[in-house]
Amino acid sequence: MTVSIKMEIDLTQQPPAPPSLHPHYDALIEKARTLPPLRVAVVHPCSDVALEAALESAELGLITPVLVGPRQKIEGVALETGRSLASAVIIDAPHSHGAADAAVGMVLKGEVDALMKGSLHTDELMGAVVRRENGLRTSRRVSHCFVMDVPGHAQPLIISDAAINIAPTLDEKVDIVQNAIDLAHALHLPAVRVAILSSMETVNSKVPSTLDAAALCKMADRGQITGGELDGPLAMDNAIDPEAARIKGIVSTVAGQANVLIVPDLDAGNMLAKSLTFLAGAYSAGIVLGAKVPVILTSRADSKSARLASCAVASMLAQAGRDKLIKAVG
Repeated sequence: MTVSIKMEIDLTQQPPAPPSLHPHYDALIEKARTLPPLRVAVVHPCSDVALEAALESAELGLITPVLVGPRQKIEGVALETGRSLASAVIIDAPHSHGAADAAVGMVLKGEVDALMKGSLHTDELMGAVVRRENGLRTSRRVSHCFVMDVPGHAQPLIISDAAINIAPTLDEKVDIVQNAIDLAHALHLPAVRVAILSSMETVNSKVPSTLDAAALCKMADRGQITGGELDGPLAMDNAIDPEAARIKGIVSTVAGQANVLIVPDLDAGNMLAKSLTFLAGAYSAGIVLGAKVPVILTSRADSKSARLASCAVASMLAQAGRDKLIKAVG
């Protein structure tokens, strides 16, 4: 006997979308889209990656870009990529160095609220930012933070400094830590837990990074660093993994659950960030703090999501600055 089974399929019902691999970036971008678009001078956007990063961020309402660089080159890139510049503001500058100078001048005149690196070298842009006359220095040491979205990790990770300060002194690390804490608050992290990283979790007079870590923690105890909980020295494993911290017998509110990682030097930070990117599939949004305005650092290797997240981070950082100013005045 043959049994006939009739199945009805609802073709209007779509399968559920797969979960995002980078939910922290999705959340950052959505938060930033609720803020007014950030006025950004995009310095020398003369490559397809640099120009599209600015225009895509503008399309999402994250920024209002001002393109600063050689007009003919910018228009040529737009033509090659099929992008319209009909609504774009272009400030003509003869070359990348002139573009960096012009963009910094726009900040000083109050015409823009952030800078964004285009297709020029980071040193060239930062040279204009940190120069002593007509630059954007403040009383803080300028430092860089990566905001990392690591697939499967419960929270974003802030790593500093992996791009600017090569071998920071203890005094410079104070500003590096404070800048990272301020960024964590701007991103509305529910708790700011700072791990001062080294190769070990005990203080050793032969390992300078452990001495700096111990000093930074005591400075936080004395109110010289504020806004976060510090612990160190901590090795990478017991900074982010609760089981590793338990096995080592480390009892603190930071060990095993840090969301801000302060590295001993640029080499360590750069290798840590790139290891997470290329081995763990992490995305990294780059931002420079300590200047008068946020400086967005993007890389040619960045994904679209990472470029958008960098703009979102800058927008939230600028909003935190405005809120702080209003609170101080009011």
